[in-house]
Amino acid sequence: MKKWILSSLVTTSLLFTAACGGGDDTGNAEGGDSGGDSQDDVTLRLAHTGSDSHQYNIAAEKFKELVEEKTDGSVTIEIHGNANLGSEDEAVEQILDGTLDMTTVAADSSFSNTVPVMNVFGIPYIFEDRDHVYSVLDGEIGQDLLSQAEEKNMKALGYWEVGFRHLTNNETEITTPGDMEGLSIRVQPSKVWEAHMEALGASPTPVDFNELYSALDQGVVDGQENPLPTIDSMKFYEVQDYVSLTAHTYSPAITVASSNAWDKLSEEQQTAVQEAVDETTEYQREELQNKEEEIMQTLEENGVTITEDPDREAFREATSGVKDVLSEEVPSSLLEEIEAAK
Repeated sequence: MKKWILSSLVTTSLLFTAACGGGDDTGNAEGGDSGGDSQDDVTLRLAHTGSDSHQYNIAAEKFKELVEEKTDGSVTIEIHGNANLGSEDEAVEQILDGTLDMTTVAADSSFSNTVPVMNVFGIPYIFEDRDHVYSVLDGEIGQDLLSQAEEKNMKALGYWEVGFRHLTNNETEITTPGDMEGLSIRVQPSKVWEAHMEALGASPTPVDFNELYSALDQGVVDGQENPLPTIDSMKFYEVQDYVSLTAHTYSPAITVASSNAWDKLSEEQQTAVQEAVDETTEYQREELQNKEEEIMQTLEENGVTITEDPDREAFREATSGVKDVLSEEVPSSLLEEIEAAK
Protein backbone atom coordinates (compact mmCIF):
# COMPACT_ATOMS: atom_id res chain seq x y z
CA MET A 1 0.00 0.00 0.00
CA LYS A 2 2.78 2.43 0.93
CA LYS A 3 4.64 1.60 -2.29
CA TRP A 4 1.51 2.36 -4.33
CA ILE A 5 1.08 5.74 -2.60
CA LEU A 6 4.75 6.64 -3.18
CA SER A 7 4.53 5.66 -6.83
CA SER A 8 1.40 7.77 -7.29
CA LEU A 9 3.07 10.79 -5.73
CA VAL A 10 6.09 10.51 -8.03
CA THR A 11 3.87 10.17 -11.10
CA THR A 12 1.77 13.16 -10.08
CA SER A 13 4.90 15.23 -9.52
CA LEU A 14 6.27 14.36 -12.97
CA LEU A 15 2.96 15.17 -14.64
CA PHE A 16 2.79 18.53 -12.84
CA THR A 17 6.34 19.37 -13.91
CA ALA A 18 5.58 18.51 -17.54
CA ALA A 19 2.36 20.52 -17.53
CA CYS A 20 4.26 23.59 -16.32
CA GLY A 21 6.79 23.26 -19.15
CA GLY A 22 9.63 22.52 -16.78
CA GLY A 23 12.14 21.35 -19.43
CA ASP A 24 14.07 23.69 -21.82
CA ASP A 25 13.40 21.44 -24.81
CA THR A 26 9.63 21.57 -24.42
CA GLY A 27 9.73 25.33 -23.95
CA ASN A 28 11.01 25.83 -27.52
CA ALA A 29 8.38 23.54 -28.96
CA GLU A 30 5.60 26.01 -28.34
CA GLY A 31 5.55 28.91 -30.78
CA GLY A 32 9.31 29.30 -31.20
CA ASP A 33 9.08 30.02 -34.94
CA SER A 34 5.34 30.45 -35.28
CA GLY A 35 5.40 34.19 -35.93
CA GLY A 36 3.15 34.62 -32.92
CA ASP A 37 4.99 34.47 -29.58
CA SER A 38 8.76 34.38 -30.09
CA GLN A 39 10.77 37.50 -29.31
CA ASP A 40 14.12 36.07 -30.39
CA ASP A 41 16.60 38.49 -31.95
CA VAL A 42 16.38 38.46 -35.74
CA THR A 43 18.58 39.96 -38.46
CA LEU A 44 16.90 40.67 -41.79
CA ARG A 45 18.99 41.22 -44.91
CA LEU A 46 17.46 43.86 -47.21
CA ALA A 47 18.96 44.01 -50.72
CA HIS A 48 18.52 46.66 -53.42
CA THR A 49 20.29 47.78 -56.59
CA GLY A 50 20.59 51.51 -55.92
CA SER A 51 23.59 53.59 -54.92
CA ASP A 52 24.05 54.97 -51.41
CA SER A 53 22.09 58.09 -52.39
CA HIS A 54 19.42 56.30 -54.46
CA GLN A 55 15.72 56.38 -53.52
CA TYR A 56 15.97 52.75 -52.42
CA ASN A 57 18.72 53.51 -49.95
CA ILE A 58 17.09 56.67 -48.62
CA ALA A 59 14.13 54.49 -47.69
CA ALA A 60 16.20 51.53 -46.50
CA GLU A 61 18.25 53.62 -44.07
CA LYS A 62 15.13 55.20 -42.55
CA PHE A 63 13.43 51.81 -42.36
CA LYS A 64 16.43 50.33 -40.54
CA GLU A 65 16.37 53.17 -38.02
CA LEU A 66 12.65 52.81 -37.36
CA VAL A 67 12.62 49.01 -37.09
CA GLU A 68 15.50 48.85 -34.66
CA GLU A 69 13.95 51.62 -32.58
CA LYS A 70 10.46 50.09 -32.53
CA THR A 71 11.71 46.60 -31.63
CA ASP A 72 14.29 47.76 -29.05
CA GLY A 73 16.94 46.13 -31.21
CA SER A 74 15.35 42.67 -31.36
CA VAL A 75 15.12 43.07 -35.15
CA THR A 76 18.21 44.31 -36.98
CA ILE A 77 18.15 45.37 -40.62
CA GLU A 78 21.27 44.64 -42.66
CA ILE A 79 21.28 46.72 -45.88
CA HIS A 80 23.01 45.41 -49.02
CA GLY A 81 22.86 48.06 -51.75
CA ASN A 82 24.58 48.67 -55.08
CA ALA A 83 23.36 45.29 -56.40
CA ASN A 84 25.87 43.55 -54.14
CA LEU A 85 23.54 40.58 -53.83
CA GLY A 86 22.46 40.62 -57.46
CA SER A 87 20.17 42.33 -59.94
CA GLU A 88 16.51 43.09 -59.25
CA ASP A 89 15.54 39.92 -61.06
CA GLU A 90 17.93 37.90 -58.90
CA ALA A 91 16.68 39.62 -55.74
CA VAL A 92 13.09 38.65 -56.55
CA GLU A 93 14.15 35.04 -57.19
CA GLN A 94 15.97 34.97 -53.84
CA ILE A 95 12.86 36.27 -52.09
CA LEU A 96 10.78 33.53 -53.68
CA ASP A 97 13.16 30.74 -52.66
CA GLY A 98 13.70 32.20 -49.19
CA THR A 99 17.44 32.86 -49.45
CA LEU A 100 16.95 36.64 -49.12
CA ASP A 101 14.85 38.24 -46.38
CA MET A 102 13.74 41.54 -47.95
CA THR A 103 14.08 43.65 -51.06
CA THR A 104 12.65 46.78 -52.63
CA VAL A 105 12.37 46.80 -56.42
CA ALA A 106 10.52 48.68 -59.14
CA ALA A 107 7.06 47.09 -59.29
CA ASP A 108 6.91 47.34 -63.10
CA SER A 109 10.33 45.84 -63.76
CA SER A 110 11.45 42.26 -63.08
CA PHE A 111 8.88 42.00 -60.32
CA SER A 112 6.09 42.12 -62.90
CA ASN A 113 7.37 38.85 -64.36
CA THR A 114 6.34 37.25 -61.06
CA VAL A 115 3.22 39.34 -60.41
CA PRO A 116 2.03 40.26 -63.94
CA VAL A 117 -0.63 42.75 -62.82
CA MET A 118 2.20 45.05 -61.66
CA ASN A 119 2.75 45.78 -65.35
CA VAL A 120 -0.02 48.32 -64.88
CA PHE A 121 2.63 50.78 -63.69
CA GLY A 122 4.35 50.55 -67.07
CA ILE A 123 1.31 51.87 -68.94
CA PRO A 124 1.99 55.43 -70.12
CA TYR A 125 0.13 58.37 -68.63
CA ILE A 126 -2.36 56.54 -66.44
CA PHE A 127 -1.53 58.94 -63.60
CA GLU A 128 -2.11 62.69 -63.71
CA ASP A 129 0.09 63.72 -60.79
CA ARG A 130 1.44 62.64 -57.41
CA ASP A 131 -1.90 63.10 -55.65
CA HIS A 132 -3.47 60.69 -58.12
CA VAL A 133 -0.65 58.18 -57.60
CA TYR A 134 -0.90 58.29 -53.83
CA SER A 135 -4.69 57.96 -53.80
CA VAL A 136 -4.25 54.72 -55.76
CA LEU A 137 -1.31 53.28 -53.84
CA ASP A 138 -2.62 54.16 -50.40
CA GLY A 139 -6.18 53.08 -51.10
CA GLU A 140 -8.07 49.91 -51.87
CA ILE A 141 -6.47 49.49 -55.31
CA GLY A 142 -2.96 49.50 -53.90
CA GLN A 143 -3.86 47.05 -51.14
CA ASP A 144 -5.45 44.68 -53.64
CA LEU A 145 -2.27 44.70 -55.73
CA LEU A 146 -0.24 43.89 -52.62
CA SER A 147 -2.52 40.97 -51.82
CA GLN A 148 -1.89 39.54 -55.29
CA ALA A 149 1.85 39.68 -54.60
CA GLU A 150 1.30 37.72 -51.40
CA GLU A 151 -0.06 34.82 -53.42
CA LYS A 152 3.53 34.22 -54.64
CA ASN A 153 5.08 33.05 -51.33
CA MET A 154 6.11 36.49 -50.12
CA LYS A 155 4.87 39.16 -47.73
CA ALA A 156 4.10 42.42 -49.54
CA LEU A 157 4.61 45.28 -47.09
CA GLY A 158 3.99 48.44 -49.08
CA TYR A 159 5.24 50.95 -51.62
CA TRP A 160 8.25 53.19 -51.44
CA GLU A 161 8.96 55.63 -54.25
CA VAL A 162 11.00 55.46 -57.42
CA GLY A 163 9.03 58.29 -59.03
CA PHE A 164 7.81 59.77 -62.30
CA ARG A 165 10.06 58.65 -65.12
CA HIS A 166 11.69 60.95 -67.70
CA LEU A 167 13.71 60.39 -70.87
CA THR A 168 17.45 61.05 -71.21
CA ASN A 169 19.82 60.56 -74.13
CA ASN A 170 23.15 61.61 -75.53
CA GLU A 171 22.06 62.49 -79.08
CA THR A 172 19.36 65.14 -79.28
CA GLU A 173 16.84 67.24 -77.38
CA ILE A 174 13.50 65.46 -77.12
CA THR A 175 10.40 67.62 -77.38
CA THR A 176 8.07 65.39 -79.45
CA PRO A 177 7.76 61.65 -80.13
CA GLY A 178 9.41 62.19 -83.51
CA ASP A 179 12.66 63.06 -81.76
CA MET A 180 12.82 59.48 -80.46
CA GLU A 181 13.05 57.95 -83.90
CA GLY A 182 16.00 55.54 -84.16
CA LEU A 183 17.33 56.08 -80.63
CA SER A 184 18.45 53.02 -78.68
CA ILE A 185 16.82 53.30 -75.26
CA ARG A 186 17.50 51.06 -72.31
CA VAL A 187 14.30 49.53 -70.97
CA GLN A 188 13.29 47.36 -68.06
CA PRO A 189 12.87 43.67 -68.95
CA SER A 190 9.14 43.52 -69.66
CA LYS A 191 7.03 43.58 -72.81
CA VAL A 192 5.17 46.75 -71.86
CA TRP A 193 8.42 48.71 -71.97
CA GLU A 194 9.37 47.24 -75.31
CA ALA A 195 5.97 48.21 -76.70
CA HIS A 196 6.32 51.68 -75.18
CA MET A 197 9.61 52.47 -76.93
CA GLU A 198 8.54 50.90 -80.21
CA ALA A 199 5.44 53.13 -80.21
CA LEU A 200 7.80 56.12 -80.09
CA GLY A 201 10.00 54.82 -82.91
CA ALA A 202 12.88 54.01 -80.56
CA SER A 203 14.76 50.73 -80.24
CA PRO A 204 14.15 49.13 -76.81
CA THR A 205 17.25 47.50 -75.32
CA PRO A 206 17.09 45.63 -71.99
CA VAL A 207 20.08 46.32 -69.71
CA ASP A 208 20.43 45.42 -66.02
CA PHE A 209 20.16 48.52 -63.89
CA ASN A 210 23.52 47.91 -62.23
CA GLU A 211 25.14 47.87 -65.70
CA LEU A 212 23.32 50.91 -67.07
CA TYR A 213 25.91 53.60 -66.36
CA SER A 214 28.63 51.72 -68.25
CA ALA A 215 26.19 50.92 -71.09
CA LEU A 216 25.48 54.64 -71.49
CA ASP A 217 29.13 55.56 -71.18
CA GLN A 218 30.23 53.03 -73.80
CA GLY A 219 27.41 53.86 -76.23
CA VAL A 220 25.75 50.47 -75.95
CA VAL A 221 22.52 52.48 -75.68
CA ASP A 222 21.84 56.12 -76.54
CA GLY A 223 19.59 56.80 -73.60
CA GLN A 224 17.38 55.59 -70.81
CA GLU A 225 14.36 56.64 -68.77
CA ASN A 226 14.23 57.10 -65.02
CA PRO A 227 13.07 59.58 -62.36
CA LEU A 228 15.16 62.65 -61.55
CA PRO A 229 16.40 61.24 -58.21
CA THR A 230 17.68 58.15 -60.04
CA ILE A 231 19.40 60.22 -62.74
CA ASP A 232 21.05 62.18 -59.95
CA SER A 233 21.98 59.37 -57.55
CA MET A 234 23.40 57.13 -60.29
CA LYS A 235 25.18 60.11 -61.91
CA PHE A 236 23.69 59.42 -65.33
CA TYR A 237 24.10 63.14 -66.04
CA GLU A 238 27.82 62.45 -66.47
CA VAL A 239 27.10 60.37 -69.59
CA GLN A 240 23.85 61.96 -70.86
CA ASP A 241 23.53 65.42 -72.41
CA TYR A 242 19.73 65.74 -72.56
CA VAL A 243 16.88 65.25 -70.09
CA SER A 244 13.27 65.60 -71.19
CA LEU A 245 10.66 65.79 -68.40
CA THR A 246 8.09 63.56 -70.07
CA ALA A 247 6.76 62.04 -66.81
CA HIS A 248 5.47 59.17 -68.95
CA THR A 249 4.98 56.67 -66.11
CA TYR A 250 5.24 56.45 -62.33
CA SER A 251 7.16 53.58 -60.73
CA PRO A 252 6.53 52.54 -57.15
CA ALA A 253 9.17 50.51 -55.34
CA ILE A 254 7.34 47.51 -53.93
CA THR A 255 8.83 46.35 -50.65
CA VAL A 256 8.55 42.65 -49.88
CA ALA A 257 9.80 40.04 -47.43
CA SER A 258 10.16 36.33 -48.00
CA SER A 259 7.58 34.21 -46.23
CA ASN A 260 10.40 32.44 -44.39
CA ALA A 261 11.71 35.71 -42.97
CA TRP A 262 8.26 37.02 -42.06
CA ASP A 263 7.38 33.83 -40.19
CA LYS A 264 10.51 34.17 -38.02
CA LEU A 265 9.09 37.34 -36.49
CA SER A 266 6.74 37.45 -33.53
CA GLU A 267 3.41 39.20 -33.98
CA GLU A 268 4.81 42.19 -32.11
CA GLN A 269 7.86 42.31 -34.39
CA GLN A 270 5.69 41.96 -37.49
CA THR A 271 3.58 44.91 -36.36
CA ALA A 272 6.72 47.00 -35.78
CA VAL A 273 8.13 46.14 -39.23
CA GLN A 274 4.85 47.02 -40.95
CA GLU A 275 4.62 50.32 -39.07
CA ALA A 276 8.21 51.10 -40.05
CA VAL A 277 7.46 50.45 -43.74
CA ASP A 278 4.43 52.76 -43.60
CA GLU A 279 6.29 55.56 -41.81
CA THR A 280 9.20 55.23 -44.22
CA THR A 281 6.79 55.68 -47.13
CA GLU A 282 5.70 59.09 -45.85
CA TYR A 283 9.24 60.14 -44.96
CA GLN A 284 10.75 59.16 -48.32
CA ARG A 285 8.03 60.87 -50.37
CA GLU A 286 8.67 64.16 -48.62
CA GLU A 287 12.45 63.80 -48.87
CA LEU A 288 12.37 63.17 -52.60
CA GLN A 289 10.02 66.06 -53.34
CA ASN A 290 12.31 68.39 -51.42
CA LYS A 291 15.32 67.24 -53.47
CA GLU A 292 13.94 67.92 -56.95
CA GLU A 293 14.95 71.57 -57.21
CA GLU A 294 18.44 70.71 -56.01
CA ILE A 295 18.66 67.92 -58.59
CA MET A 296 17.63 70.25 -61.43
CA GLN A 297 20.40 72.61 -60.37
CA THR A 298 22.93 69.75 -60.36
CA LEU A 299 21.94 68.79 -63.90
CA GLU A 300 22.31 72.36 -65.13
CA GLU A 301 25.69 72.72 -63.46
CA ASN A 302 26.84 69.61 -65.31
CA GLY A 303 25.84 71.05 -68.70
CA VAL A 304 22.71 68.96 -69.21
CA THR A 305 20.02 70.44 -71.47
CA ILE A 306 16.71 70.12 -69.63
CA THR A 307 13.48 70.19 -71.65
CA GLU A 308 10.88 71.08 -69.03
CA ASP A 309 7.87 71.28 -71.33
CA PRO A 310 7.94 68.50 -73.95
CA ASP A 311 4.68 67.88 -75.79
CA ARG A 312 3.23 65.40 -73.30
CA GLU A 313 -0.08 65.26 -75.09
CA ALA A 314 1.70 64.09 -78.25
CA PHE A 315 3.55 61.45 -76.21
CA ARG A 316 0.28 60.39 -74.61
CA GLU A 317 -1.37 59.99 -78.00
CA ALA A 318 1.58 58.13 -79.52
CA THR A 319 1.61 55.59 -76.68
CA SER A 320 -2.14 55.20 -76.21
CA GLY A 321 -2.12 51.68 -77.66
CA VAL A 322 0.62 50.34 -75.37
CA LYS A 323 -1.92 49.10 -72.81
CA ASP A 324 -3.24 46.65 -75.40
CA VAL A 325 -0.18 44.39 -75.02
CA LEU A 326 -1.19 43.88 -71.39
CA SER A 327 -4.80 42.85 -71.94
CA GLU A 328 -4.19 39.44 -70.35
CA GLU A 329 -2.19 40.74 -67.36
CA VAL A 330 -4.02 43.97 -66.57
CA PRO A 331 -7.82 43.86 -66.58
CA SER A 332 -9.63 46.83 -68.07
CA SER A 333 -11.58 47.13 -64.81
CA LEU A 334 -8.34 47.98 -63.00
CA LEU A 335 -7.60 50.79 -65.45
CA GLU A 336 -11.11 52.11 -64.95
CA GLU A 337 -10.64 52.08 -61.17
CA ILE A 338 -7.37 53.99 -61.48
CA GLU A 339 -9.01 56.52 -63.77
CA ALA A 340 -11.84 56.98 -61.26
CA ALA A 341 -9.36 57.60 -58.42
CA LYS A 342 -8.28 60.97 -59.87
